[in-house]
Amino acid sequence: MLQELEDSHLVKDYMNGNERAIEVLINRHNARLTGFIYSKVGDRELTEDIFQDTFMKVIRTLKRGAYNEEGKFLPWVMRIAHNLIIDHFRKSNRMPMCDGTDSFNIFSLMGDEKLNAEKQLIKEQIDTDLLRMIKELPEDQQQVLHMRLFKDMSFKEISENTGVSINTALGRMRYALINLRKLVEANSIVLTN
Repeated sequence: MLQELEDSHLVKDYMNGNERAIEVLINRHNARLTGFIYSKVGDRELTEDIFQDTFMKVIRTLKRGAYNEEGKFLPWVMRIAHNLIIDHFRKSNRMPMCDGTDSFNIFSLMGDEKLNAEKQLIKEQIDTDLLRMIKELPEDQQQVLHMRLFKDMSFKEISENTGVSINTALGRMRYALINLRKLVEANSIVLTN
């Protein structure tokens, strides 16, 4: 019985041609994923659109054979949904606000809580992407970057804490930033909202 199989088995079954397996996965995670999306966007119609887009992306990825079982299926799907939500907010923030009249309205310039929530969501995504990329750097570069950016330490303090010269600490910071830039470009990550 398909309903009793674990997600990883259903994914393999689907990748091997069993179309019913994806239906079971969608039904199994429908409520949780829909609740997650709705909690971020607050709109039923938009929630449904993002839900469908999420599973279209899941299906395309599985059909290409590009899915690898690094973690669990549900966190992977939630990450896809999260990225689609961010994309939606980025696109909607770029669109001009126009109500069809020529009159100026001061209220159209004022922020509201929902906009702040959207910006917070984008900030969280940027922070997550940045932290993930920092972990890909060599240990010595991670260490200097962490001390400088997150602990606000001077290069003199970094030098004393790591037992290297100030020039070495500066060099490691420089290489860390160069490598981060390469990672940002390689992964096509947008670090601004």
